[in-house]
Amino acid sequence: MGSVTPDSDFKVTIPVIDISGYLARDAAATASIVSDLHSAAISPGFFQITGHGVSSELRLRVLNTLKAFFALPADRKKRLHRGNSNSLRGYESVGEQRLEAAFADQKEGFMIGEDLPDGKRFLQGPNQWPDEEECPGFRETFMEYFGELRKLSKAMFRLMAEGLGLEKQYFDAFVDSRDSVTMCRAHRYPPTTPEQAGKTRGIGAHSDFGALTFLMQDDIGGLEVFHRPTGTWHPVAPVKDAFVVNIGDMMERWTNNRYTSTLHRVITPASTRDRYSVAFFNEGLLDQVIECIPTCLEPGEKPLYEPVVVEEHLAKRYGNSY
Repeated sequence: MGSVTPDSDFKVTIPVIDISGYLARDAAATASIVSDLHSAAISPGFFQITGHGVSSELRLRVLNTLKAFFALPADRKKRLHRGNSNSLRGYESVGEQRLEAAFADQKEGFMIGEDLPDGKRFLQGPNQWPDEEECPGFRETFMEYFGELRKLSKAMFRLMAEGLGLEKQYFDAFVDSRDSVTMCRAHRYPPTTPEQAGKTRGIGAHSDFGALTFLMQDDIGGLEVFHRPTGTWHPVAPVKDAFVVNIGDMMERWTNNRYTSTLHRVITPASTRDRYSVAFFNEGLLDQVIECIPTCLEPGEKPLYEPVVVEEHLAKRYGNSY
């Protein structure tokens, strides 16, 4: 699918946006942030945010506890396999997911969500955890991070609402209700040799299923985005203290293609170290009907998509990826 790198000097610029002014309730700064986010969501559909309020101490703790978990013996990790869960929570080993037909994903992962022991609906339920003595602090740290990302998500959806000319609370129920699905998945990518670098996929080419994704990545790199007009792939270079944010298919549909859900992948770079990342997926309120937002329809235009219920959309997309 396209070239690995551009054939010319053309490069895709991934904007870096400081949102601290919004969190500090600076009206002038907020207006500029809203405009920058809106532009980035239109194209390229990927951006990075700094000044987000999630402490470096917490982010480092998360990465350290993940390293300890993934270093556990294989049999201990497999006791927590996602196959034990009705809501895809838990561990997956290298090669289980295939997002690009020609490649099995070269990563292992661990997924959590809102801990709902009585949850019966799609992607609802209890998390699985290693014993505390096996991996001290893992559960507490991961859930603390989950809570911080959920708060950050609500702030970002409010900024997007303003950019779309909506009341700032327009997406609040979608992102912050009991039946709002938010999933957080940690990944470890084993290192590869220079001969194999670029020939394997950490994660195959895909677009995200839900509305908005946040990614914390380490400094190794490997994330790439696809530029449709030129058919070329471009790196998303790690930026210190930043989250990578991207628009998902659900938001593209909701905005009648005004916002862009961009294909992306992870190429396993040549390295002697494991690569770690943590993705936080805002998948949406299960009963929400996704139909064209009124401000995304110009006079004389028609919606490009039929209405769809979030739960139906997610069940279909998740089912096709394993």
